[in-house]
Amino acid sequence: MKPLLFILCLLLSLSGLAQRTVTRSELAGMVVDSATARPLGQASVSLMTARDSSYISGTISDNDGLFVLRNVVPGSYRILITYLGYRNGSQLVTIKTSETSIQVGIVRLVEQGQQLGEVVVRQESAPVTIRQDTVVFNAGSFKTQPNAQVEELLRKLPGVEVSRDGTIKANGQTVNRVLVDGKPFFGNDHRMATRNLPAEIVDKVQLFDQSSDQSLFSGIDDGNRERTLNLTLKPDKRKGYFGQNGLGIGTAREGQSSRYSGRLNLNRFNASSYGRRKQISLIGQANNLNQQNFSAGAGGPGGNMEGGGEAGNQSPANIMEVRAGGFNYRSDGRRNKHGHRAELATSYFLNQVITLTDRQSRRTSILPEQPLTTDASQYALNRQLNHRFNLRLDWQLDSLTSLRLTPGLSWQTGDFTSRLSSRSVLVGPLGTGNRPVNSGETAYGSAETGFNGTNNLLLMRKFSREGRTLSANLNSAITNGELEALNRSVNTFFDSTGANPVGNRLNQQTDQATYNGQHVFTLSYTEPVSFTQKVEFRYGYSVNSSRVNRRVTDQNEATGLFDRVNIPLTNQAGLTFGAHRAGATFQTQRLRYKWAVGLDLQQARLQLDNRTADSSTQRSYFNLLPNALFSYTFSGNRNLRLQYRTRLAAPSVVQLQPVVDNTNPLQIQVGNPQLNPEFYNSLVLVYNSATRYANRSFSAFASLNQSNNRIATATSISPAGVQTSQPVNAGGFWSAYGSVAIGRTLQPSKLGLTFTTHLGLSQARSFINDAPNETTNRSIGQGVRLQSSYNERLDYGISGNLTYQTASYSLLPNQNAAFWSQHATADLFWKLPFRLALTTDLTYTGTTGRAAGYNAQFVLWNAALSRHFFKGDTGEFRVQVFDLLNQNRSLVRNTTDTYIDDVQSRILRRYLLVSFVYNLRTFGR
Repeated sequence: MKPLLFILCLLLSLSGLAQRTVTRSELAGMVVDSATARPLGQASVSLMTARDSSYISGTISDNDGLFVLRNVVPGSYRILITYLGYRNGSQLVTIKTSETSIQVGIVRLVEQGQQLGEVVVRQESAPVTIRQDTVVFNAGSFKTQPNAQVEELLRKLPGVEVSRDGTIKANGQTVNRVLVDGKPFFGNDHRMATRNLPAEIVDKVQLFDQSSDQSLFSGIDDGNRERTLNLTLKPDKRKGYFGQNGLGIGTAREGQSSRYSGRLNLNRFNASSYGRRKQISLIGQANNLNQQNFSAGAGGPGGNMEGGGEAGNQSPANIMEVRAGGFNYRSDGRRNKHGHRAELATSYFLNQVITLTDRQSRRTSILPEQPLTTDASQYALNRQLNHRFNLRLDWQLDSLTSLRLTPGLSWQTGDFTSRLSSRSVLVGPLGTGNRPVNSGETAYGSAETGFNGTNNLLLMRKFSREGRTLSANLNSAITNGELEALNRSVNTFFDSTGANPVGNRLNQQTDQATYNGQHVFTLSYTEPVSFTQKVEFRYGYSVNSSRVNRRVTDQNEATGLFDRVNIPLTNQAGLTFGAHRAGATFQTQRLRYKWAVGLDLQQARLQLDNRTADSSTQRSYFNLLPNALFSYTFSGNRNLRLQYRTRLAAPSVVQLQPVVDNTNPLQIQVGNPQLNPEFYNSLVLVYNSATRYANRSFSAFASLNQSNNRIATATSISPAGVQTSQPVNAGGFWSAYGSVAIGRTLQPSKLGLTFTTHLGLSQARSFINDAPNETTNRSIGQGVRLQSSYNERLDYGISGNLTYQTASYSLLPNQNAAFWSQHATADLFWKLPFRLALTTDLTYTGTTGRAAGYNAQFVLWNAALSRHFFKGDTGEFRVQVFDLLNQNRSLVRNTTDTYIDDVQSRILRRYLLVSFVYNLRTFGR
C-alpha cells in the first residue's frame, strides 16, 4: 500500500511540475471591415482546436477592433471571428513551445446579408443605416430597371447626384473613388465600375470618407480623406459569369455619319467557400453617341485654348466618338507559410476619344469704367489615344509585417486643331451704343505626347504590444510631356473712336517640353498610451521638381522657315519645392466618440531657376500646421464628425516663370516669379442619421475654407482690348458651402421621397487694371425626387431642381448679375404584355437672367421600345429614339472673379437607334 501511495504522490508531483513548466502564450489580433478598414468593436472571437473545432475559450474585440486570447498552450488552433452582418472570419494558428506571444494580424470581415433558407422575412431592410461615419444604402430598397447599370442605382440614393457625364456627388462633394467589395476595379477609374457593372449584383452601397492607407493601418486619422463609394456584392452573385453585350445602328443627320454603338462586357467572378477570390473582366466599346464608360484621363492637347463647359454639367458640351478596350484581373493568391495570402490586382486599358467642339460664347469682363463684351465662336477637333496600366500587390511578409505596392503607368498621344473667331466691344451707357475694340481670327494646331507614372510603396509593421506600429510610405508621381504647336492669327485693333482699324499678323511655332516629379516620404510611429488612447509621431519629406523648356520661333517671311527665335516668349525654367515636416497627433477613442489633436512643423524651401536669364530665386518658409478631429456616434443610428485642417499649396512652374503665353493673342497669360505658396484653413462638418423602422434618413454637410494669400488673378486690359492675366497672391478669400438631404420611404405605396438643399457663399479678391475687385458669389438650390418601387411591372420617378445664383462686383456694381436655372425630369419603365417593355424619360431645362441669346427653355425626350427573348429575358431587341422633339441644347454659365461667361455648344440632336443586347447572367458556377 505504501509503495502504491508513494508512486501516486510521485506522479502527482511530476504532473504538477510539468504543468508549471508548460509555456502559455497570448494570441493577439485585430478585426476590421474589409472595405473601409474600420475597426469592428464587440466582435466575437472563439478559440477552437484545429483538429475537430472543439471550443477552448473566447473573448470580444475592443473599440479599436483589438483582441487578446491568453493562457493558450502550444498546439494547432482555429480562431473563429463572428460579427453581425458580416461573413465569419477564420484563421489557422500553430503555437510552438518557445513562443509566448503570437500576432494573428489583421482579420478582415466581409459584409454580407443573412441567408435564411426557407424562412420568410416580411419586414424590409432599412433603406439607409449609419455605421459610425459610414452611410449604408440597401440596394434592394431602390428599384432599378432590368439589366440597369450601377449608375442608375446611384441616381436613386438620397443625397447622391449623378450628372450625365458620370460625375458623382454625395451631399455636394465629388466622389473620386468607387470600390468593389473593398477593392479597386480597373484602377481608380470610378466610371469603370458604375457604368460597366449591373445594379442587380449589388447588395449594399457604402458611402464614407476613406483615409489614406497609412492612416488606416496606424489607426490615427491624418485628415487625408477621399470621398468613396464601396459596392458590396450579393453573396450569391460573387461567383459566376455576367456582362452586357450589344450592337446598334442608327440614322444619320444631313452631313453627318450614321450613328452606331458596340459594347463588350464579360466578367468572371469566382469566390470560393474558403474565402479565396478571383475576378477577370473584359470590357470594350465603340460608339459615336457621347457614351463614354470610362475616364479619358487628365490633360490633353490644346490645354491652353479656351475650354468647354465645366465638368459635371447636366448637358455634354461637345460630340464624342469613342473606341476602347481592356481587361481587369484580381486574385487573392495562395496562402504562404504564415497563413496569409498575397493579393494581386492588375488592369490594362486602351482608349481613343475624338472630341468635336463647336460653340459660341459671350464673355463680359469687369472693368473699372465700363464692361468689355467679347463674342466668340470656336470649332475644334481633339484626338487622343491613351494607354493605361495599373497594378496593386498586397503581400503579407510575416505575421506582423505587410507590404503594399501600387504602381501605375499611362502614356498618351494626341493632336488638336482649333479655329477661333472673336469680336470685343466696350458697352456704352444706355442709348449710346457699343464701341468696337478689337477682333481676331486664330488657327491653332498641336501634336502632343505624354507619359505619366505613379507609385505608392507602403511598408507596415506591428509589434507585440497592442497598438504599437511602424510604417513607411513612399509616394511618387512623374509627368513628362512634349508639345509641338503652330499658331496663326490675324488681329484687328480700333482706336478710341472705334475707327481706323490696324491689322496685326502672328505666325509662330512652339516647341515645349515639360517635366514634373513629386516624391513624398512619410514615416509614422504609433504608441498606445492606454487602452483607449494612442499617440502618433511622424516625419515627412517631400520634393516637387518641375521643368519647362519652351522655344517659340516666328516665321521668316523671306524663307518661309520658322528660324527667328522670339526671345520674350522663349524660356527655360526649373522649380524645386522641398519641405521637411514633423509632428504628432494624440487620439482618444471610446465606444461612442473619438477625438484627436495634432500639430505639424513644416520647413519649406522654394527655388526657381531661370536658365534663359541665368538667374535664380530662393525663398524659405516656416509654417505651423494644426489639425483636429471629433467624431461622435449617437444612439439611434446617428453620427457626427467635425474636422479642422490646414494645408500649404505651392505654385506651379508655369505660374512662376515670367514668360508670355500668347496662344490666344487677345487673352495673354504671363507668370509671376514673386508668388508665395497658398495657406488654407478648412473646417468640415458631417452629420448622418437614419431611422431604421420609419425608413427615414437625414444627412448634412458643411464646409468653410479661408486663405489670406490665395493665388488670384490680376488682369490688365489695354486700350486696344488685349487682356493680360498674371497670378498674384491676394487676401480676403473665403468660401462656405452646405447641403442637406432628407429621404423617406412612404408605405404602403413604396414611394421614395428625397429633398436636397444646397447653399453656397464665397468672396474673393482680384485686380483689374491694378484696382482691387471684391467678388461675391451666392447660390441656393432646392431639389426634390419622388421614386416608385411599386412592383416589377411599373417603375417611375419624378424630380426637379431650382437654383438661384448671384454674382456681385465691387469694381463695377452695374455688372452685378442674378439668374435662375430650372431642371426637371420624369422617367418611366412599363413592362407590357408579350415580353415588351417601354422606357421613356423627359428632361426640362430652363434658364433666365443670362446674356441675350443664351437663355432657353427646352425639353429633351427619349423613348425606347424593347422586346425580350430567351430564358430569363437575357436577350433584348430595342428601338430607341433620342431627342424626339429635336430640342436638345447645351447652355453653360461660368462666373469667376473677373468675368461672366455664357457658352452655347452644338451637341447630339435627334436620331433613331436599333440595337440587340444580350445580358449574360450565370451565377453559382
